Amino acid sequence: MEVDNNKFKLQKIKDAEINKALGLFILFFGIVIIFATFFTTTFIGQMTNLVAGIVLSAIGGGMVLKAKLTIKKINNTD
Repeated sequence: MEVDNNKFKLQKIKDAEINKALGLFILFFGIVIIFATFFTTTFIGQMTNLVAGIVLSAIGGGMVLKAKLTIKKINNTD
């Protein structure tokens, strides 16, 4: 029973670390798109890039935050 619980915790930590890495990538990509807003010539293009960058940054930041909280929660229950 204890072995199954440890396997479950290790799997949850692995999943959280993967989500953290993916979240960091999406966050970085969102920041790049926000930065690209300054080099877009049309107003609609600027607004599109800005909104897309904010949405991607929010998703990436949320994934990183959730992963960190999950890892912290699992490590505190040991």
